[in-house]
Amino acid sequence: MPHMFVPGPVDVTDEILQAQAQPMLPHRSKEFEAIYRRASEKSQQLFLTQYRVFLTASSGTGLQEAAIRNFVDKKVLACVNGAFAERWYEVALSNGKDVEKLSEEWDQPIRPERVADLVRKGGHEAVMVVHNETSTGLENPVEEIAAAVRAAAPETLMLVDAVSSLAGAKVEMDAWGLDMVLTSSQKCLALPPGLALGAVSDRAMKRAEKIENRGWYFDLVRMEKHRLKDSSPATPAMSLIFALDRQLDHILAEGLEKRFTRHSAMAKRVQDWADAHDLSLYAPEGYRSQTVTTVKNERGWDVSALNKFLLERGMRIANGYGALKNITFRIAHMGETQMRDIDALLKAMEEYLKK
Repeated sequence: MPHMFVPGPVDVTDEILQAQAQPMLPHRSKEFEAIYRRASEKSQQLFLTQYRVFLTASSGTGLQEAAIRNFVDKKVLACVNGAFAERWYEVALSNGKDVEKLSEEWDQPIRPERVADLVRKGGHEAVMVVHNETSTGLENPVEEIAAAVRAAAPETLMLVDAVSSLAGAKVEMDAWGLDMVLTSSQKCLALPPGLALGAVSDRAMKRAEKIENRGWYFDLVRMEKHRLKDSSPATPAMSLIFALDRQLDHILAEGLEKRFTRHSAMAKRVQDWADAHDLSLYAPEGYRSQTVTTVKNERGWDVSALNKFLLERGMRIANGYGALKNITFRIAHMGETQMRDIDALLKAMEEYLKK
């Protein structure tokens, strides 16, 4: 299989793939409940939280919808500076909420002072922000945004999409005062797609209890009742839970700080390579992702031709996303990717340029 330097799905090790092949168990059995509890408890360490972590059979987008349905009765502020923040905004609209949109240019971070100015006026039950925009390679200053919201409107919940950053960059849920942080399996966790994880604070759960029409599948109050019995309301993605349980052991054995440092070092290697080839990075300095680098295609390279060349050598990168297609290209450095893999990719790209 070609090595994928794309921002999800990422490569999965043979050990983790094999973990999915364990025999099935009744999902209400004590044996499976023990595995489910173990995976959930270990997941708390990824989120740096004391609070519960829900495991759902969905993509991260499913938990974007769960956040809206469970924590917002009427009004929410959507911070939008990329494609996946735009999707979350659309999710909120499609659920009939009054959504105020705070927009920034896609190559600029969300500014905490702008968020504070809006929530200070009142009426927002929650603020939605994407920590790491997969489309642009930009990391928003979530810690500073959360602090600004607490100062301006302490009762307003902070909802954070960390789909392409959690387990690759530090996200301190409790220390930053976040109320929900969501992620999915196929990026920095280096698992197959199909599993989403969401950590939720106590005060957010109390808010959810007062919200009507939470739906059924993503009703977190219902999920909490089952979670306390080491179970889920509907049949879980058992094979993925097996894999998560095994992969968390691997991640924690590596050490979270070492894992973050490895991702940062790979990001710097790619960024330095772009600079050496007179290519600009899409995100401004100080707000660049540790897990995916978006490069401006200022030299007009044929990204499709480049990928065809790379595929012959067992690797691939990602074109720009949506409106940024061909204008940019993306090199992901997340999951189990190592510096030697990045070096091999950049060497192959050098060969293509010489052609």
